Amino acid sequence: MKKKNIIELTRIDTEGYRHLKKRPLKVVCDNVRSMHNIGALFRTSDAFLVDEIILGGISGCPPHPEIAKTALGAENSVAWRHVDDTLTELLSLRNEGWKILVLEQTHGSIPLQLYNRPEEERAVLVIGNEVEGVDQAIVDIADACLEIPQYGTKHSLNVSCSAAIALWQLLPS
Repeated sequence: MKKKNIIELTRIDTEGYRHLKKRPLKVVCDNVRSMHNIGALFRTSDAFLVDEIILGGISGCPPHPEIAKTALGAENSVAWRHVDDTLTELLSLRNEGWKILVLEQTHGSIPLQLYNRPEEERAVLVIGNEVEGVDQAIVDIADACLEIPQYGTKHSLNVSCSAAIALWQLLPS
C-alpha cells in the first residue's frame, strides 16, 4: 500500500460542509474545562458529521487559541453554541424528542459496544468534566448511561478520546 498525498486527501471546504446533511447526533459538554479537549471534540465532530456541539457551563468556547490549535479549523465548520445551564438545555432537548445518552461509569450502565442506536434516533451524547465527570443531576435524567469497558489500571480515558470512541460506536452500521 502507498500512503495518500495531500492532493489525494482533498476534502470539502468549510462552506460546503455547513450545507451537508448532518447526523441526528448532538454532543453536549458538561463543564469540560480543557481547551485541548474542546478543540479535539470539534475535530472529531467534524469527521463524524455531528449536528451540533453544545458547550455547557464552564466549557471553553471559540474563538480561543488553544481550541483552534487542536480543532484545526473545525471550530468554524461544526455548529456550536454555549449554554449556562446544561441540565435545563438537556431537558429542553428531551422535550423536543432527543434521547439523552450520558457517557459515564454508573451502576447499570450499558457497555458502549452493546448499545445499538437506530440510525434515525435523535440522540445527544453528554460528556463530562475531566475530574468530576457528568453531573449527577444529568445522570438522573439520562435515557441511557454508556460506559467504555477498560481493562488496565486506570479508571478512565481522556474526555476527547472517550468522546471519539463513543461517537464512532454511535454511527449507524
